[in-house]
Amino acid sequence: MSRLAARFAALKKQGRAAFVPFITAGDPDMDTSFAILEKLPAAGADVIELGIPFSDPMADGPAVQASSVRALKAGASLPKVLEMVRKFRKADGITPIVLMGYYNSIHAFGTARFVHDAAAVGVDGLIVVDLPIEEDEVLRVPALAQGVDLIRFVTPTTDDARLKCIVADASGYLYYVSVAGVTGTKSVPEEEVRAAIARVRAATGLPCTVGFGIRSPEQAAAIARIADGVVVGSAIVGKVADNLSAGKDKIVAEVLELARSLAGSTHAARHGKVDA
Repeated sequence: MSRLAARFAALKKQGRAAFVPFITAGDPDMDTSFAILEKLPAAGADVIELGIPFSDPMADGPAVQASSVRALKAGASLPKVLEMVRKFRKADGITPIVLMGYYNSIHAFGTARFVHDAAAVGVDGLIVVDLPIEEDEVLRVPALAQGVDLIRFVTPTTDDARLKCIVADASGYLYYVSVAGVTGTKSVPEEEVRAAIARVRAATGLPCTVGFGIRSPEQAAAIARIADGVVVGSAIVGKVADNLSAGKDKIVAEVLELARSLAGSTHAARHGKVDA
């Protein structure tokens, strides 16, 4: 069983949703972002989405765009992201890591080389924002051959026919985009998400996480009662931005404090209490 499958199966038995934080690799520099990454599991992360910095992150709002700019200015690159995962795996062989980014970076690196290297360092899944299901075979097939899942999106505009196509050969988990738009710019419409998750569950047995717009422990708890996982990105990278002048230790401390709060709310949500 893969790390992703094992983690979601364990959480299902425990009756709780996954807390899935997103950070951008190399933001604000490789050393600081690794210090955050290695401590996220102890702060409550069940799955970690690690962003591959890209110069034109079209699905991302201002906070995540700015994090990519900071990382690229600090010298982040795809090989350094993979090295970051390899280093993480020296101490943690359990927590699933999903790389999130854009296909341009992977294509430039070489798709076959990328999936081989990603699997070798311990990557469990890929989220590729600009690779629709009609085109994802170029990455999905070689990735699965290496034991790496390609995570697909479901959105508020996904109709039943397209949902059927999305889940037909999906693996790992599904990522429901809670709002039409870019990351971190709108609040989550809870009742719409509830209806959407019910529709997804009727179509597939894969876990379904929800992201794009979850910023507070209260919002995380609300979504945790509905979905299999809660993804928080913009609020977390915003903590990095808020503390740039304070230095590494302060950045790491602030991000982990927020992560612990979000994780506590996510994990307690189905048991009648929220640790905010």
